[in-house]
Formats: sequence, C-alpha cells, structure tokens
Amino acid sequence: MRSIKQPGRPVPERIQWAEARGHVFSFTLQPGLPLLEAAQCGFAAEGFAGGVLSFTSGALGPFAYVMPALSKTGENAAFYSDIFHPPGITRLGTGAMTFGSRDRAPFFHCHALWTEADGRPGGGHILPEETIVAEPFEVEAFGLDGAQFIAEADPETNFKLFGPVPSASAGARATSRAYALRLRPNQDFAGALEEFCRQHDIARAKLHGGVGSIIGARFIDGRILEAFATEMAVCSGAIVRDATGTPQATLDVTLVDYTGGLATGRLVRGDNPVLMTMELVLEVAGEGREGT
Repeated sequence: MRSIKQPGRPVPERIQWAEARGHVFSFTLQPGLPLLEAAQCGFAAEGFAGGVLSFTSGALGPFAYVMPALSKTGENAAFYSDIFHPPGITRLGTGAMTFGSRDRAPFFHCHALWTEADGRPGGGHILPEETIVAEPFEVEAFGLDGAQFIAEADPETNFKLFGPVPSASAGARATSRAYALRLRPNQDFAGALEEFCRQHDIARAKLHGGVGSIIGARFIDGRILEAFATEMAVCSGAIVRDATGTPQATLDVTLVDYTGGLATGRLVRGDNPVLMTMELVLEVAGEGREGT
C-alpha cells in the first residue's frame, strides 16, 4: 500500500478514539456571522460543545481558504498554499466540518468543494476566522456528549491536529452511542474503520462528518488521482457486516489535490491510505435513534 514518510516517529496507537453519546440534528447558519461563530451557535443551541457537521450547499462571502501544497521546508510531508480570498459570493457544494477547540477557544477543521463568483470551481480548507456566512443555509450535525475534538501538537506529522478526547457529560440530549475517531497516517481509510468495528463488535454504523486527507485516490469506477497531497471531505459513509460477518465500509468522498484537481466518488476498499489525519464520528446503528 502507498505510504508517505512523516517527519516524526509513528505512535503505536494508530486510531485515537473516545466513546460518547450524541444525536443528529439540523440547524441554519445565520448570515452576517463568521462561519466559526455561526457553527458554534448551532451546536450550543442543542447543548453541545462540539461535534461534526456536513452540508451540500451554502453561501460564503467574504471567503478565505487554502489548498494542499508541497512542503517548501521539509518540516512536513505536505503543507498549505498561500491564502486565497475570492471576491463576491462563493457557492458551496459538498463539505464536512469537525467542530471543537484549539488553544481553549472554539475552532473548526472544514474541507469542501465550491464554485466562486466568476464560475471557477474550487476546493480546499476553509479558514474559520476570515470567512463570513453570506446567506442562511442548513447543515446536518452530530453533536457529541462525553467527548470533544481538541487540537493538539502531533509530533508524527509536525502539525497541530484535532483528536478526540473524553470529556464530562454536559447533559445534552443524546440518543445514540457513538465513537469519535482520528485515524493516523499510512493506514487504509476503509480498512481502519472496518478493523475498529471488528474490535468493538459493531455490526452496523453510520459515519458523520469526515475531514482529512488521503494519499492520492483510487475510486471503484477505475479513476486514479496520483497527486499525493489532498484535502478530503466525506459525503456519506457506512460500515455493515456482510454475509460472512466481515465489516465492509462504503465511503463516498469529495477531494481536491495540490494541483487543483477535483474529484468525487466512492473509494476502493484497501487502497486509500490516510495522508495526515482523518476525523469523523461513527454512530452505532440499532441503539437509540432508528434509521441509521
């Protein structure tokens, strides 16, 4: 399987995880607010300090983002581009967000595809502090009670990255058992989730959120993206046992690579290793809320 050498030593625990409870809900991001504040208000209204969310439309402006890029210093396996500020209103397509805290303040990690005001398609990593909600739009969220995503220094990648940690329950309404996960580099995306479900005796789970990167991409329709540095968001995902009792992951994603290449599709199982990180929530099906 493909791999990329990271600047630091890999830690033995390749999946960082915390068990929690939570539930799915929708809310509307309010115009005129920074995207970070709008997301925080939506989670707080339901009693959650954080969680994950996804969207399929939206409008942002002013808007700021970076793309994946090659590292200029060698201090990281890959890095970020300069900051882009496209004029006018940017129309979002598919995207996902991890909402937690960094330096004891609210923060998010968000990847998406979009269309800029001049019609140019784009994608990448949305910057929290410099992006404003231009028009109201709805998102689907999964709030976490009993775990939080907190950004901490990661010696392996030499980045400050979100990872799930246990936290005291805030008493928010939580109808489902869930696991907040961070997958570390150089392990297959689907394979890591399948092994986690096998180890925790999870027969069926739905994926919520999903922000991170993989080393290029291999899709089930035969398409191949060779550029190794990507920014990826999960569109939908599930893990279900097959007739033999083996967990099988289905992962539909959207991504942009460091050359500006855009792609959407279903990933091949066993041939899409994580580049830097992958943050997500697995909601255990059949316990609490139906229809997952």
